[in-house]
This record gives sequence, structure tokens and C-alpha cells, in this order.
Amino acid sequence: MQKAQDFAAGSVVVGLIVLALKTGAWLLTGSAALFSDAAETVVNVAAALVATLALRLAARPADANHPYGHDKAEFFAAVIEGTLIIVAAVLILQHAWQTYLAPRAIEAPIPGLALNGIATLINLGWALRLRQSARALRSPALAADARHVMSDVVTSVGVFVGVGLVVATSLQWLDPAIAAATAVYILYSGYDVVRDSLGGLMDAAPADKIVERIRLLVGEYAAGAIEAHDLRMRHAGRTTFLEFHLVVPGTMTVADAHAICDRVEDALKVEMEGLVITIHVEPEGKAKHRGVIVL
Repeated sequence: MQKAQDFAAGSVVVGLIVLALKTGAWLLTGSAALFSDAAETVVNVAAALVATLALRLAARPADANHPYGHDKAEFFAAVIEGTLIIVAAVLILQHAWQTYLAPRAIEAPIPGLALNGIATLINLGWALRLRQSARALRSPALAADARHVMSDVVTSVGVFVGVGLVVATSLQWLDPAIAAATAVYILYSGYDVVRDSLGGLMDAAPADKIVERIRLLVGEYAAGAIEAHDLRMRHAGRTTFLEFHLVVPGTMTVADAHAICDRVEDALKVEMEGLVITIHVEPEGKAKHRGVIVL
């Protein structure tokens, strides 16, 4: 958890550096497109701050009021980050419209684009590092942050090309048009982040391939049992909860049934880190003849 917090704090520092570079590019050029790029970076900095606070909260151990821990704080952070992205998109659209109504020539394009290019390269390197760390640490907050930074990279590349076209063609209306297109892309990115985060808050199941893998392992390591049914899984940050009913022969002792449960749990925890398992043992009369049939 400390590593995740360190990366979130790193995002704040990187974001501030990139923001300074992009703000300088906008002030040099007066470009609406470069303003949109800088505005998105403001959101990235705010999102990184939110992610840092959420990760600190998620790191708290379970207590009497939160017996399942505080991991879902990361999903709330991701929802807030997605909302901030949407707000930024609206502000960019407003600025693009004002620029369209009162167009102005882009000044000092080469120094401005140079600053923007340096900021983009920094962002690209950090986005790739964040994405790798989010997967390794299974952190929704870092994953959302990585997507923000990567979307910023895509936006910056588009803005860089677009501003170059404005300078080459002297078509001033292209500048607010690029800013508007950037806002639409950011808006879609924000929607995507909020949708995925709400899935976590609503206890959405993991990907089908993960569930199927778990089912195969239960069937493989539950030798001696008859079947496993009512298998359910849900994510809560880095923790995944799994529960199912394990049907055993009615003559089996409690000790033997418990040994099967231990064997299954050990195999599953090797497969998936952060797995919390609840197994309800039932006699064969409770068999439903569906679910995972143990061979």
C-alpha cells in the first residue's frame, strides 16, 4: 500500500512540472488548443491529490464500523477523478467557443510547441510507469490516474499537430476547433473512468476469464467433495471476495471437510493475491447438481 501512495504522490510532483511547462506554452502562444491541454493537466494534478488521500484511507485496517476494510475508498477517488475530467471538458468547450467568437493569431509557436513537446514526453514516461505499477499493485486509484495521464498524452499529441497546422495554414478557426475536439475526447475519457469505478462500487464481478479460472481450481483441488455451487466474487480495490457452498458426503468428518477447504483456499490464494474466501460446507443432501462438479 505504501508503494501505491508513493506513486500517487509522484503523480502530483510530475503533474505540477508538466502543468508549469504547458501553462508556459499557452501563455507564450495564446492558443486555445494549448489552453485545453494545460486545463487537462490541472485536472491530472487534482486527481493525483485525490488519489493520494484515497490510498491513505484505503490503507487503514478493518475496524468495528468497516469490518471489510476501507479498500473501496479507491473507487470513490476514481469517480471523483472522472467527474473532474468532465468539468475540465466543459471549461475547455467554453474557452474554445469564446476563442472562436474572438479569434487571435498564435504567437511564438515554436517555443510554445517545444515546451508542450517536453511536457508530453515526461507525461508519456510517467503514464507507462503508472500503468505498470497499477497492475502490479492492483490499485483502481492508480489505474484511473494512469488513464488520465495517458489521455493527456494523446491530447497533447493531437494539440501539437493541430497547432502546427494552424501556424502552417493561418486558419485561425482551427485553433478553437482543436480545443473543442480535445474537450470531447476528455469528456469520453471521464465517462469511461466513472463507469468502471461505479462497477466497483456496485460490487461488479471480475472478468469472466478470472471467474472461470477460479471455478477450474475449485474443481481441481476439492477432491473428496461432491460439488461447489453458488460461487460469487466481487472486487473491492486490491481485495477480491469469493464465497461458495461446498457439498461433501454426509459421512465425512468435520476435520476431513476442513482439510478440503484448506487445500482449496491455499491453491486459490497462490493464484490470486488479496483473495478473501468464505466456504460454507453442506452435506450431500444439499447438492444442486450444478455449479462446479468435483471429479
